[in-house]
Amino acid sequence: MADGMWSRAAAKMNQPALTIVMYHYVRPIAGSQYPRIRGLELTDFEGQLDYIERYHQVVSMAQVLAASRQEAALAPGSVLLTFDDGYLDHYAHVFPALARRGMTGVFFPPTCAVRDRRMLDVNKIHFILASVDGLDDVIAYMEEEVTKAGLRPVAEYREELRTPNRFDTADTMYVKRMLQFALAADLRAAIVDALFRRFVSQDEEGFAETVYMSESQTREMVVGGMSIGGHGSAHQWLDKMQPDDQRKDIADSLQWLEAMGASREHFLFCYPYGGYNAHTLAALRERNCAAAFTTKVDLAVISAETMLELPRLDTNDLPRSGDELPVTWTEKALKESAA
Repeated sequence: MADGMWSRAAAKMNQPALTIVMYHYVRPIAGSQYPRIRGLELTDFEGQLDYIERYHQVVSMAQVLAASRQEAALAPGSVLLTFDDGYLDHYAHVFPALARRGMTGVFFPPTCAVRDRRMLDVNKIHFILASVDGLDDVIAYMEEEVTKAGLRPVAEYREELRTPNRFDTADTMYVKRMLQFALAADLRAAIVDALFRRFVSQDEEGFAETVYMSESQTREMVVGGMSIGGHGSAHQWLDKMQPDDQRKDIADSLQWLEAMGASREHFLFCYPYGGYNAHTLAALRERNCAAAFTTKVDLAVISAETMLELPRLDTNDLPRSGDELPVTWTEKALKESAA
C-alpha cells in the first residue's frame, strides 16, 4: 500500500496511547556544587533514552499535531519528550544528547527567566532546599515570618500542608506548599528572597545566568529542530489569576515565542505548576493554541478534543537503563497501542 493510502487508512483508526515524559533539571549532579538538587543525573538521562529507544519510538511535536488532525497515525509505543523551565541544562546537555540520536524534544522556557534573567520563585526554593543540610532553619524562619504577619497559627498550616507526596518528604512539601501557594504572594516572595540571599546567593541575576538558557541558545535549538512552547510570561499559577491577567500573560508569552522563531500556527503551551481553569482554556483557544501540557499523570489520548489537557509521566516513572525490563507504564502504553 502506498504511504499516502496507508496514512489515510490509519487516520481512521483510534490513535495509540502516547507516552509524554516530563523533565526538569538534567545535569551532572553528584559532585556538583548542588548535589542535593532534585533532578536527573545526565548519565541516567542517557540510560533512560536507551530504554526509550529499546521499547518506544520518540516522535516529534509535528507528528503529534498531525495525529490530532487525523492526518496520520502515531506508531505504537510513541513517546514525546518535554522539558520544562528553560534550564541551561537543556541547551548544554539535553539538546546535544537528542541531536546525537536523531531525536527531538519540546521545551517550555518561561519568558521572565530566559529573557529577563529573573530567578523563578520555584527555582529559588529548589536551590534553597539544595543548599541546607536540614530544613530546621528554613522552617523556623518561614514560621517566624508567618507569625509576625498575624496569620493563622503555624500549627494549622503544618496540619494541613505537612504531608509527603510521591517524591518529597513531609517537611520538604510543607516548605514548598507554603512558599508556592499557601501564603499571600507578597509574603511568599519576601520570605523566598530572604532565604535565597541567606543560603544561596546575593546576586540573583548572576545566579540566573548559571541556571537558564539564553535567548540566542533558545533560537539555536529551534534552528536545530527542537520545538518550543510557552510556560507563562511570569511563571505564575494561572488558575489563581483573573481572566484578563491570564490572557495578558499568555499573549506576552506568545509574542516572545514568535521572536524566538516559534510558529504562531503551532503555538504550544505548558501550564506553570500544572495550574489552569476554564478561563485559561478559553484564553488558549482564543490564541489558537495547538497543544497544552498538564502535570496530570497518565498516558495521553490524542484527538482534537484532548489537545489542551495533555497528561504526562514524570521522568521518575520510567527506568534509567536500557537493560531494564518494561515497567507498568511501558506495559500499559504497549498494551493500549496493540489494542
